[in-house]
Amino acid sequence: MTADAVKRLEALEELEELGAGFTLATHDLEIRGAGELLGDEQSGQIEEIGFNLYMELLERAVAALKAGTEPDLERPLDAGPEIDLHVPALIPEDYVPDVHLRLTIYKRIAGLGSAEEIDETKAELIDRFGPLPPRAGSLLRIAQLRLRAARLGIRKIDAGAAAGYFLFEEKNAVDPRRVLQLIQGKPREYRLEGSLKLRFAHVARGEEAVFQRVEKLLDSLAA
Repeated sequence: MTADAVKRLEALEELEELGAGFTLATHDLEIRGAGELLGDEQSGQIEEIGFNLYMELLERAVAALKAGTEPDLERPLDAGPEIDLHVPALIPEDYVPDVHLRLTIYKRIAGLGSAEEIDETKAELIDRFGPLPPRAGSLLRIAQLRLRAARLGIRKIDAGAAAGYFLFEEKNAVDPRRVLQLIQGKPREYRLEGSLKLRFAHVARGEEAVFQRVEKLLDSLAA
């Protein structure tokens, strides 16, 4: 018998009681080894792209194969709509001093998938670190805008103190009649640039006014 076979028999001899299956499986894993899931033979250059990105690419490929389609690994990863309101939106160092914890919070906020999750995260931050600073509040508010934009099929929102634009996806959930109503109702304020970019002009005095302008426009497009 091979050395591995002897080890397996010894494990079977030692583990006879009820419920020993998991322990036996653990012994077997130790004997065989964990394999090469994260090694060069199976995952290629995982060290170059990192474990999280590797797993995201793997999940995309598995989902495509399950759907009976060819995985499109050349397509950029979908990070959601891009929101740029030209306002400071961050977690201040004096609010969360530990840099690793701040990075963890940033990652969590980037992955929030509902308004309820955003509210829960806000409540948790206040509970752990105290009243939310304005810049951190802006970060969560932008996360809310990103969710709303994603539901409507808006790829990018860019807005400043005097003007801005919405860039739509080819396939979106915005009723074209709503866009036409905006343009026809206020032609000096709204105009289409191409078929997917809606430009708008306004006068926003302060960061709050910029947020309100974008939120009201989203309301109009979603009505």
